[in-house]
Amino acid sequence: MGMSEPLLRMENITKVFPGTKALDNVNFSVQPGEIHAIVGENGAGKSTLMNVLSGLYPYGAYEGAIIYDGEECRFSGIRDSEKKGIAIIHQELALVPYMTIGENMFLGNERGSTVKINWSETFTKAKEFMKTVGLNESPQTLVKDIGVGKQQLVEIAKALAKNVRLLILDEPTASLNEEDSQNLLILLLRFKSEGMTSILISHKLNEVEQVADSITVLRDGATIETLVKGKDDISEGRIIKGMVGREINERFPARESNIGETTLEVKDWTVFHPVYIGRKVCNKVNIHLRKGEVVGISGLMGAGRTELAMSIFGKSYGTHITGELYLNGKRISFRNIRSAINSKIAYVTEDRKNDGLILSDTLRLNTTLANLSRTSKMHYSIDKDKEMKYAEEYKTRFGVKAPSIEQHADSLSGGNQQKLLLAKWMFTEPEIMILDEPTRGIDVGAKYDIYNIINELVAQGKSVLLISSDMPELLGMCDRIYIMNEGNIVGEMDRSEANQEAIMAVILQSSKGA
Repeated sequence: MGMSEPLLRMENITKVFPGTKALDNVNFSVQPGEIHAIVGENGAGKSTLMNVLSGLYPYGAYEGAIIYDGEECRFSGIRDSEKKGIAIIHQELALVPYMTIGENMFLGNERGSTVKINWSETFTKAKEFMKTVGLNESPQTLVKDIGVGKQQLVEIAKALAKNVRLLILDEPTASLNEEDSQNLLILLLRFKSEGMTSILISHKLNEVEQVADSITVLRDGATIETLVKGKDDISEGRIIKGMVGREINERFPARESNIGETTLEVKDWTVFHPVYIGRKVCNKVNIHLRKGEVVGISGLMGAGRTELAMSIFGKSYGTHITGELYLNGKRISFRNIRSAINSKIAYVTEDRKNDGLILSDTLRLNTTLANLSRTSKMHYSIDKDKEMKYAEEYKTRFGVKAPSIEQHADSLSGGNQQKLLLAKWMFTEPEIMILDEPTRGIDVGAKYDIYNIINELVAQGKSVLLISSDMPELLGMCDRIYIMNEGNIVGEMDRSEANQEAIMAVILQSSKGA
């Protein structure tokens, strides 16, 4: 690139929250026309840094300077950074579901005069920007009627409509499938060829390796290093070393297998969709779990894995459920979630924000919520001392990083929220733990902690059912893997015979045969 002036320099940025230094003297610069990746574990400070840059934390709320396009910027809010052509696309999309794509695209940036919106201009312009990002829908389509991948493209088109010069994408592919992710990366490369500058925050190191020109590693609120493509080694192993401060040779902790008798058996389990009457989501599924065993379920998005897990867990999903469940050889039926919990089954949802935790409440309450009988006196009142003792014990045991158990759950990073969610369900002392995407969107170090927790569970003779879209994770953690596609179990493999190619082959084979 030569010694061209960077488009953006962030100098000595320090941001303190009560009890923590989120950013500690961070220095970071982006060259014009490059894709610059920021990687780091959850809680490393990536989002905080971007919130400072966008003005969400205004000038005066942090120390240090932002120099953009050669001048120092003192943003008092998001509007100020947008005027300069800086746009952020967050992981949780900020679209209004019951408005059209066109309306969403110019929300807060309306076409026409203050009195009257020019609708034809709105939709014509929307169409242009949609074409740029490869969206062939009508701009009159409601946002709720398009998939997550397309919603992500609407967000990008919306940024383009604001004359963006620096596009910041925070985990843009976290909830996208393989194909949509790939298309998004190709789009970023195309923008780059047209002179756009972008910052990409991602946990998916293979994507970073694929598109980034330079990679800045953040650890514990400090910038550790910046690796440049073509000059430095930017392999996944090398990036991980920077993120966690050590080489992780074993991404999956080893364990002895000690498998006992069958604990849970599911026979001819059929579940229908709660809204689309007549649509089968699980079709005559037969699976079993044994003591001391981790069993995986592999499959593409929409294969019915979550629906299967939730329907087993006290019928928390689906209608017209038929089939039989056996627990330790006895036929049982769960009327509701409470009866499943009482039978020592726990389900850890993949949606920790909406279903898993009460974000506006403390670690203490969240830990003990699903099993209040352990902290209550004679079932009448909560024994506060017991509650605090347990909350402290589980916080330590699960390595939840927070100043105290009185912190609210929404102040935790994603990885720590996930550990808290596991602590909450472990507190119910389950015999069977169903984990749905337990490591989605969290970093290498936190993943490793969660794998250790899983190993500890099975070492105690419990059974774990692990649903994951991360193939290496299934292959690294499971004793057996079931393969699910379009509501059917289409294959079963032992750890010794399973590999990525074999699993994909089974899925593709079953799709053809349909």
